[in-house]
Amino acid sequence: MDKEQKSCGSCGESDCSAKKQAPDESTQDFLDRQALHRRMCQVQHKILVLSGKGGVGKSTVAVNMAMSLAMAGKKVGLLDVDVHGPSIPKLLGLEDYRPAIVDESITPILFDNKIKVMSLGFFLPKKDDAVIWRGPLKMSLIKQFLRDVEWGKLDYLVIDSPPGTGDEPLSVAQLVGDASGAVIVTTPQDLAIADVRRSVTFCRQVGVRVLGVIENMSGFVCPTCGTRFDIFKSGGGERMAREMGVPFLGRIPLDPGVVTTSDSGEPFCRKFAGTETAVAFAEAIKPILSLSAEKEAAVRLT
Repeated sequence: MDKEQKSCGSCGESDCSAKKQAPDESTQDFLDRQALHRRMCQVQHKILVLSGKGGVGKSTVAVNMAMSLAMAGKKVGLLDVDVHGPSIPKLLGLEDYRPAIVDESITPILFDNKIKVMSLGFFLPKKDDAVIWRGPLKMSLIKQFLRDVEWGKLDYLVIDSPPGTGDEPLSVAQLVGDASGAVIVTTPQDLAIADVRRSVTFCRQVGVRVLGVIENMSGFVCPTCGTRFDIFKSGGGERMAREMGVPFLGRIPLDPGVVTTSDSGEPFCRKFAGTETAVAFAEAIKPILSLSAEKEAAVRLT
């Protein structure tokens, strides 16, 4: 095989890394890398959704971000790489769905004719099955989801990662290579904020741009009397973002409707569009929507 000439055929860029086999790379690894690159070349923006700790509503935010992007007219994919706690199927009411495999490609589940969805949860025989895997198996699965799922042409692929800075987010950052950035979800209290700082540091160490911080569960307004209660405090995410020098994308209120719609498998921002919480999600994705304009401007300058 001619290492200089063989191309994956996915683009015309002369400096594309997938055109050449690395000196220490086996032929099979090279072909796998080309296949992954060919698939990911069709996705304009890959967005990681991270959190420093569990329990901050990261997956709920990822679902509503993806839905908000779809409602803005974008072609969207949602990939759940939380191997040990895949919750996207439950949040979208897709627990009983099973992907088809056609011509060695995995067909993603289509939600609401708008969002292409993939998760390990679709492949578990039982909902309560535990996945006990070490790092290499996790990386292999994530690679397969990026390489073998028929994502097609997407404007955005939202990747819901498990809490922390372990194998899964690291594998995604390494495999995707050109992620457009990460959105970090936190709650306002000090314990969550301390862990988010580590997520920001993680992004900087692996070369992923921090698109911003979302402060979830930020204040509760009593539906009866209208009084606001800062159950988990408020403003901690914004202060941390300012101190760390990263953008702040906004506050998502603590809304009982989010719990209800999540349990029923329906994105809140679709069912209750126009409410304060849905508007907060729409505002939070504005910098993400502007990525397309940034990319177009960069292309014009080259």
